[in-house]
Formats: sequence, structure tokens, C-alpha cells
Amino acid sequence: MSGDVHVRICEHLGGRFPGVTRLVLGFQYKAEAERYHAALGEQLSSFGLTLHPEKTCLKEFGRYAAANRKKRGEGKPEGFDFLGFTHLCSKNRKGGFFLRRKTKSKSQRQTIRETKEALRKRMHASIKQTGDWLKSVVQGYGQYYGVPGNIKALKSFRSLVVKAWYWSLRRRSQKGTAMNWQRFTPIVDAYLPHLRICHDFPEVRFAITQGRSRMR
Repeated sequence: MSGDVHVRICEHLGGRFPGVTRLVLGFQYKAEAERYHAALGEQLSSFGLTLHPEKTCLKEFGRYAAANRKKRGEGKPEGFDFLGFTHLCSKNRKGGFFLRRKTKSKSQRQTIRETKEALRKRMHASIKQTGDWLKSVVQGYGQYYGVPGNIKALKSFRSLVVKAWYWSLRRRSQKGTAMNWQRFTPIVDAYLPHLRICHDFPEVRFAITQGRSRMR
């Protein structure tokens, strides 16, 4: 949104706001989405605010989006980014609808850049200290992004971290004692866990939550 004077004032006074400020809403019918979009714009205008034209849009998405677009001779449904994930319309092994969430490419690149920068600052720390720190980084990444359908991104992230650590150790090594992959592999295996999917599908988690609430 534009015209966020109140936000700028708070930031000037030292207030901090969460980085995620986007809102994603789902509607069953296109007409409902269009009415809400128009009403939201009118409501914001009464406060001197406007919807950002490049960050506010309507997308056809969901279980029937691909089939409906195919009938009209259009391409695949567009995905959207939210909370560090790119959300896509996909299919499972049985051919049914599957909401695929994969790590947003920009988010992964940023995390890798930050990790490399931190490794440069820790270049002369002990292997144990750096290993313990990197272990927490990789585990934290996996706990957040370990959703069904995202295993490829998890493996890619660990691989990039391994390479970054390897070259960090190579740069600090003395001539004649340079780190090589034969020496480095046991170190990696000792500190960096292999990431896996650690979250259930949303409908499974929702069913468990509802079941517990009914028991109470």
C-alpha cells in the first residue's frame, strides 16, 4: 500500500514492524473476489491510502484453475510468493490437485549470501564452533521449509552450505595442509544433518487439531 504515513512515523521513532505485510485471500467465485477487491480499495481510499498497483492482483488459483484455464486455451495458473514460499498449482502421484510449496528462490539466495558472509567473519573460529553454528542454521532452515513437495530445495540448500563451508576452510588453510574433500566429508557428516520433510500436509494438521478440540 502507498500513503503509509503512520508507518513511517513509527519507524522514525524506533518502532519495528514484521517484514511480512502481505495479505492473501481465497474466494470460490471470481465475482466475489472482484467485489472484495473493489470494496477494499474504496475502504482504504477513505483513509487516504491506496492499493499498490504492482503488488495487488487477482489470480486464478486452486483445484479447478488448471482445468478451467485449459478450456479457455490459456496457460498454467500463475503461482504467488508468500511467507518465503512460492505456491503453485500441481498434481500428486494420483493425478489429484496438490498445492505445492517450494522455497522462494530469492529467499534461498539471500540466506546463502548471509551464511557466506557469516562464514567469512568466523573464518578463524574452530571447526567445532563453526560446525555447531552451521548445524543450527541448517536445522532451522529445515524446520521451516520442510513441507511436502519441497525436498529438492532442502537438499539444494544443504549442498550450498556444504560448499560455502568447504571454501571457507580452504581459504584459511596453510600451504601444504589445505583442506580437501577427503578430509572435509567426515566433518560435514558429523555436523550438518541431512534435511527431510518434517511437516504434514495442511489438511492432516488441521484434522488433528480439530480432533483434539472436539475431545475437549
